Amino acid sequence: MTYETLNYAVGDGIATVTLNRPDALNAFTVKMAHELIDVFGRASEDDEARAVVVTGAGRAFCAGMDLNSEGNVFGLDETMTPTLDDMTTRLDDPRVIAGVRDTGGRVTMAIYDCKKPVIAAINGPAVGIGATMTLAMDFRLASERARIGFVFGRLGIVPEACSTWFLPRIVGLEQALEWVYSADVFDAEEARRGRLVRSVHAPDELLPAAYALAHRMTDGRSPVAVALARQMMLRNSSQPHPLEAHRIDSLAMFYASIGDGKEGVAAFLEKRPAKFSGRASKMPPFYPWW
Repeated sequence: MTYETLNYAVGDGIATVTLNRPDALNAFTVKMAHELIDVFGRASEDDEARAVVVTGAGRAFCAGMDLNSEGNVFGLDETMTPTLDDMTTRLDDPRVIAGVRDTGGRVTMAIYDCKKPVIAAINGPAVGIGATMTLAMDFRLASERARIGFVFGRLGIVPEACSTWFLPRIVGLEQALEWVYSADVFDAEEARRGRLVRSVHAPDELLPAAYALAHRMTDGRSPVAVALARQMMLRNSSQPHPLEAHRIDSLAMFYASIGDGKEGVAAFLEKRPAKFSGRASKMPPFYPWW
């Protein structure tokens, strides 16, 4: 697929997704949403990509939704009167997908389902969906020039992109409420203090730091084990009882132990680097389990 709003490149085992509307500060559009959904599915199955780094072209990461679009700027069909039942029984109905479902949420669900570690390299302003899309990513690194804001209250709308699920889990409920209620735009250091970002970097050091972290997470690791661990952490941590995690842990351990686990044990005993042959595009038969 050829992308109009972003670039996708793989090098040295890392996929770089660059939001690429620099003249519009990489403002989010419905087209960008569709392309991001596609690119995360692509990266998930791309065995050349062991991790994904997301950044923005130019001086911004993403300045939020492009509010210059005609009609409903969020791409929603105002002729519909959706109900909660529709969001259960008709969730995959094409009309509901196109006219009701939050596009940012569809993007974060694609990131959530990805088999690869995902790192946000927030190089500049990241507000609205520019901030919430990063919450489904595993790590957020920020440039000293980054400015972040959950600014929905200023527009009379509500947090989207599943952020009411992700944000309190990352920073705690009180901090999440403060940032959402105030709708303030804050700097990278406040984001770090609030545990939203892992680290803050000089602008020219941001991408190297993101790539270094990606290599640390994936070099010498089994792609299948990494993919399983990512989904196990994301999904098991919200289960109501540890028994639910035990069910999945047992299957994952079983298949890992007869796959790359054999090579990992042999390499450990022989004191040599492991040569894992598993591929994230070919997962154990119980995957996906949800």
